[in-house]
Amino acid sequence: MRFVSLRTSQHGQAVGVVIAPDQVLDLSHPALASRFPDGQWTLKRLIQEGLSDWSKRIADWPTPAEAVRPLSSAQLLAPIGRSNKVMGAAYNFTDALKEREMSPPAEPVVFFRSGSTVIGPTAPILIPPDVGNVGYEGELAVVIGRHAMSVKEEHAMGYVAGYMAHNDVSGSGLIKQDQGNFVRGKNLPASAPCGPWLATADEIDDPHDLSIELDIDGRPLQRGHTSTMLFKIPQLISWISHRVPLEPGDIIATGTPAGTAASHSPAAWLTPGQVVSVRVQGLGELRNPTEKGAAFLAN
Repeated sequence: MRFVSLRTSQHGQAVGVVIAPDQVLDLSHPALASRFPDGQWTLKRLIQEGLSDWSKRIADWPTPAEAVRPLSSAQLLAPIGRSNKVMGAAYNFTDALKEREMSPPAEPVVFFRSGSTVIGPTAPILIPPDVGNVGYEGELAVVIGRHAMSVKEEHAMGYVAGYMAHNDVSGSGLIKQDQGNFVRGKNLPASAPCGPWLATADEIDDPHDLSIELDIDGRPLQRGHTSTMLFKIPQLISWISHRVPLEPGDIIATGTPAGTAASHSPAAWLTPGQVVSVRVQGLGELRNPTEKGAAFLAN
């Protein structure tokens, strides 16, 4: 099942289910009020209560025609919102390592991104004028479904609620300035687009067999595949959960394939006025404009 978060006039934020290429079932509609008797619901709450179970229940409901609206007219928000953390894997695609002439790391290289940096589909990516080069990274994002601590690899996939497309926008100039430290460069405001929807784990037969594509203004810049992921999803979940607890709604950004901004000639750094499109097979298209943001380093 494919879940979206959308803005509504009545509830502000609501959950929807994509039921056709341009149709979404608005779960906040009064026709479905009896299904949610205690008021407003969010996708994070469905995840906390078990997204797989909710998917089965929703699939059994009759679909009231009045609760169906065109997906193209809905204002989609980030599926999970800004309340959770993002754990990102760097240097995790073998083709990207080859492109950079880097040796594979012996274990995952993971950085922390604040959930406050997350934005939804169509929201603008903000480019601060004072951080140097800013790059894109088309990625597969994994959404955690339940509390995970010290998880064994063989059990790790049981903690996955679903998957999203993600653009891990990075302040590469800051990372270089900070001698490889990711903290500032991975936490620019409005720099982590996610969406357009979250597909439940059963929608994706093999997350390690998906194409990843990224374009800027229609120009193809990344054409990769999750099969070149160095540390697979069970390894990432296990490694991270042995170091920090993962909670329902947390996101693991699994890394990016070859074709990053610095690899092109001339370099394809992000600038205001562009449109960046990320497509992950089975997860839709994530399109975000770029705009000039406020100074990031100002005192």
